[in-house]
Amino acid sequence: MTLTWDELHLVEDPADDLLRELGYTYVAPELLDRERESQAEPMVTKRLAAALLRLNPWMNEENIARAMRHLSHLNATGLLDANEQAHTALVHHITLEQDLGHGQQSQTVRFIDFDHPERNEFLFTRQYKVQGAKQAIIADMVCFVNGIPLVVIECKSPTINDPIGSAKAQLVRYQELDDQYRHLGAPRLFHTTQLLIATCGQAASYATTGTLQRYWAEWKQPYPLTLDKLQTVLGRIPNPQDVLFYGILTPANLLDLVRNFIVFEVIGAKTIKKLARYQQFIATNKAIERITTATDAARRGGIVWHTQGSGKSLTMVFLAVKLRRLPQAENPTLVVVTDRRDLDDQITGTFTRCGFPNPVQAKSGAHLRDVLSSGNGQTVLTTVQKFNDASSGRGALNRTHNVFVMVDEAHRTQYRSLAARMRRALPHACFLGFTGTPIDKNDRSTPVTFGPYIHTYSIEQAVNDGATVPIYYEMRQSDDRVEGESIDSIFARIFRDYSEDDRDAIKRRYATLEAIAGAPRRIERICLDLIDHFESHIRPNGFKAQLVACNRDTVVTYCETLERLGAPPAALIMSSSNDDDERKAKYRLTKEQMDKLIERFKDPDDPLAILVVCDMLLTGFDAPVEQVMYLDSPLREHNLLQAIARVNRPADNKDYGLVVDYWGVAEHLQDALGIFDEAEVQQAMLPLTDELPRLQSRHRTVTRFFQGVERNDLEACLRVIEPEDRRAEFEQAFRRFSQSLDMVLPDPAALPYLGDLRWLGKLRAAAKVRFCDDRLDLSDCRAKVRAIIEEHIRSAGIDQLLAPVSILAPEFDEQVDALVSDDAKASAMEHAIRHEIHVRLDENPVFFQSLKERLEQLIQERRQARRDAADVLRQYQGMLGEIRGVRRVAHDMGLSETGLALYQILSQPPKETTDTVVAERGPGYHVLDPRKRDMATELLTELESLAVVDWLHKEDVQRMMRRTIKSRLRQAGFDKDQIEALTAQIMELARVRLAR
Repeated sequence: MTLTWDELHLVEDPADDLLRELGYTYVAPELLDRERESQAEPMVTKRLAAALLRLNPWMNEENIARAMRHLSHLNATGLLDANEQAHTALVHHITLEQDLGHGQQSQTVRFIDFDHPERNEFLFTRQYKVQGAKQAIIADMVCFVNGIPLVVIECKSPTINDPIGSAKAQLVRYQELDDQYRHLGAPRLFHTTQLLIATCGQAASYATTGTLQRYWAEWKQPYPLTLDKLQTVLGRIPNPQDVLFYGILTPANLLDLVRNFIVFEVIGAKTIKKLARYQQFIATNKAIERITTATDAARRGGIVWHTQGSGKSLTMVFLAVKLRRLPQAENPTLVVVTDRRDLDDQITGTFTRCGFPNPVQAKSGAHLRDVLSSGNGQTVLTTVQKFNDASSGRGALNRTHNVFVMVDEAHRTQYRSLAARMRRALPHACFLGFTGTPIDKNDRSTPVTFGPYIHTYSIEQAVNDGATVPIYYEMRQSDDRVEGESIDSIFARIFRDYSEDDRDAIKRRYATLEAIAGAPRRIERICLDLIDHFESHIRPNGFKAQLVACNRDTVVTYCETLERLGAPPAALIMSSSNDDDERKAKYRLTKEQMDKLIERFKDPDDPLAILVVCDMLLTGFDAPVEQVMYLDSPLREHNLLQAIARVNRPADNKDYGLVVDYWGVAEHLQDALGIFDEAEVQQAMLPLTDELPRLQSRHRTVTRFFQGVERNDLEACLRVIEPEDRRAEFEQAFRRFSQSLDMVLPDPAALPYLGDLRWLGKLRAAAKVRFCDDRLDLSDCRAKVRAIIEEHIRSAGIDQLLAPVSILAPEFDEQVDALVSDDAKASAMEHAIRHEIHVRLDENPVFFQSLKERLEQLIQERRQARRDAADVLRQYQGMLGEIRGVRRVAHDMGLSETGLALYQILSQPPKETTDTVVAERGPGYHVLDPRKRDMATELLTELESLAVVDWLHKEDVQRMMRRTIKSRLRQAGFDKDQIEALTAQIMELARVRLAR
């Protein structure tokens, strides 16, 4: 048996098998169509009605209809609003009035039984059609719970170029998330959908409704199974599709995710829907498992270490949500503790924005004491210092066992002295520590206070998952380093221009490392270097910087020097005091002013480019646009790890973060990190020099494609990457090469590679035109690399390579004629015809489907050497003539182009004769049938009269159209079996051609 290497056999069928193994029942789409109101209604209403009665046996038919209308007719302003309303109804239930013998009373309606997954109906279907505003979409796979679509899966063959990217893009179009996709999708399918999956078997990603492509993620653990156990279950090594399906589509996990791991966070005026990543899901459930299974209440706690930038605050929200629903917790009191006011504000904001019910931020120790003493059910957010006043001179504030204390950055030394006060105030509480950095090997108090690790998610894991970007570092201005030299040697160098007496006087008064670091001459040299580095390495790609100095006097000097030297716009953010001198007082800011500057900095379009700080914004500050931290401060251990993590947040076109070290921290980096277990801090910071060997390796990989080919022979090079799978491999290799080169540029070490970059860029541009491949553009290249390629293409006088010519434009013939060989001309025409078919198939399905079949037949014959290039070229030229001649053929027949498309649907020959007719003459040249021509004209006139504005949303109009079509077909004597199929084809044509 020969395995067919396509989407169906490599991806869809294995996904089908997995879903059946997980307990889903397959139901054919045509059967589900009979159980829903129309193809415009994604929910299977008959199954939903049955589930509502099963889960709510008190309901009468009227209330069942009302409950279904609540989901199907959402009064929403857009997709995300509708989805949030649907999620609220599914998770928090709705209430309806019904008389159960004691008068009208409000009753809770459950759509899904989250507590007992086995009481729900889990089914899936394939090729599920949903009608949108102007056209229908066909989802590869949809999973339903009680008739409600919760999961949409898009499958792509792993042999095509960027299969996961193509699947994501298709799901983005189906949701109409971008204006360019308006009326090209079916957003109603996604009103209730909570999970989206893009898979090609060998890779798989997931997201939730409204997620843009860059925020999709992989699911790496099939929890509660391990990878080894999953291999045993499957009897083979699991691929990413297996892991993702077992991780998120097992009925229990799916319902858990929908119920407890989705939040709608309001940021500014925008709502963002967020779904847990696998580490958040596992950590939360392991914490719940420890809490519920501990034989000793004192052993319920533990530590969650999730590296900086991986969503620790949201993990705390998810755990709080699950604790609220935990029956054993009995309406718990939740206490979230930080050690800094800005972190307290940040986490309070996270809880509030995520819609967590009634979080109370303690205003003082007295307020904290009152809240904790007032009974159960509160969610309290506080700084740890408030426990000093809250518990001073008092005994326990709350002695119940259902108090859960979640402590942020639990490793910090402050907790060692304050832990006793927290324990005394809450003697029976469960303490859960969260940290963004690992617990150091010498720290005994943190594990004693909280317990052992519950779950860890290391720096290396986060980088490998794309949750964070890797951090590189480099040392600069080595002759001005501070760390690692004696004060005398530094002092002698920095103050060499002063007299000996002056040096002695200065040394006696100011000879400290920080004083020397603040020397204006040194800061000026650093600023000059910093400006040059920022403008050449960072600014071209649209990113920003943070400058960290050692004290407040020094940051003021930095800010003044940057301004004097004409640096990109910078702002100073630091704490202030009433005792500040006039120089520092000038930079005093209110909280509102600081917040305004921070928002400006986070905005990629705002010119504010550099934030200058000394101790603020080094923890809990999340700005993906920040790529580089210029470090001139003696940070150590946890403080170092927390500070550098400011640059690890992912952003578009951001491949790495960078720490530029002016102090000399990097020299002692291994010593600084030595307090942690080596495995826990792998990839914490990588020397930038490590990228040069990677650049060399990636250069060899991408140029190896053309080994033995004359690089100046463009046609020979294009032949190498003509097969789509080969082109996909080349594209991936080119992207990696360009990313490494971007990191090194403009360092002289990059110079030997620029010639090949220009050549490969020109080749890529030529391939984009030759193969009509829109994915081979320059938009995915970083700005520095893109500028080099574009300049080379312009200087070479080949601007036309960047602008593909339409197959219908006269310039297309000129472009093809300019090619030298018949092989090259045939290749150009083949891909142009293929692109035209892809774009216009829906406009005239019979003509272009037939053309597609003939094209594939010719390609196969050419590969089998049954036709030579000249013969194939003649055939392609004939096809091109047919495409261009559609309007003329329609005119000669007395029809419009729409009329011709309709005529060709009505004139389709019986299947057994189709191949002969098409192969010999083509679909545009049938012998005219006047009767069918007249029928096409009359039917089109009737359909046009029915196609009122917005008819695609009006089911009554569509029913009238279908009745009209069927009536005409019956009158014309078509068989009953043909009528249904032809009606569907004609309605699809109407949706494309007659949409208003």
